[in-house]
Amino acid sequence: MNKNLSFEAVIFDMDGVITKTALTHAAAWKKMFDEYLQKRVQEHGEKFVEFTHEADYLPYVDGKPRYKGVASFLESRGIDIPFGDASDTPDMETVCGLGNRKNIAFNEVLEKEGAEVYPSTEALIYELKSAGIKLGVASSSKNCKPVLERVNLLDVFDARVDGVVSAELGLHGKPEPDIFTSACDIVNKAYNKSIVVEDAVSGVQAGIKGKFGLTIGIARENNVKELKEAGAHIVVEDIEEISGIDGLNKIFTQFNK
Repeated sequence: MNKNLSFEAVIFDMDGVITKTALTHAAAWKKMFDEYLQKRVQEHGEKFVEFTHEADYLPYVDGKPRYKGVASFLESRGIDIPFGDASDTPDMETVCGLGNRKNIAFNEVLEKEGAEVYPSTEALIYELKSAGIKLGVASSSKNCKPVLERVNLLDVFDARVDGVVSAELGLHGKPEPDIFTSACDIVNKAYNKSIVVEDAVSGVQAGIKGKFGLTIGIARENNVKELKEAGAHIVVEDIEEISGIDGLNKIFTQFNK
């Protein structure tokens, strides 16, 4: 490992940080929830208020595990339905059923349109890898592995803690730090010597709760203010603003004097 670097591991969120799939997720959530809310108009006579990106996706769903996102949004609308079970079919009116319905919509879009990476993030990942820094990916998504396979990045990471692994290990989702700390544990690096890179408020909160040496917010959603309020040490609109591994080291050192 490069002896001149002050940090030893970087844990990346996937959607919106590594891959351009955050908007794919958002579109799938909107499709599923709008269809469900329309159904409630027919069955319960409720007024239809559409699911929007700013008012609903960002505060209640973004960055959270799938079922937690469903429950959070429904609670915001005062809708109470059974939680159900992960094996529920997509036509079942349960939290899990709705979450599974959303997943089908996401995979349909992924199959049709594929996935793209953010070039600046990909470049930094390979620069870090060359320097001997341990790399982790921590995502709430159960689709993390297939998405990374599609963009040929799966084997670059030393640790992957995603929605599938979280369910197996019983980890708490963001804003709890479990997925990030677990990734660090796998690569055997101290949290205060590690960096978290996130684009969601809940993910930034998780990085701060986990007492990581540096938590970076990527403001893809014109949400610089929200990420700063969540506690991010630094907020940028794209990784390229950090100026590679040397810039990252300078920022890390600045916050860990």
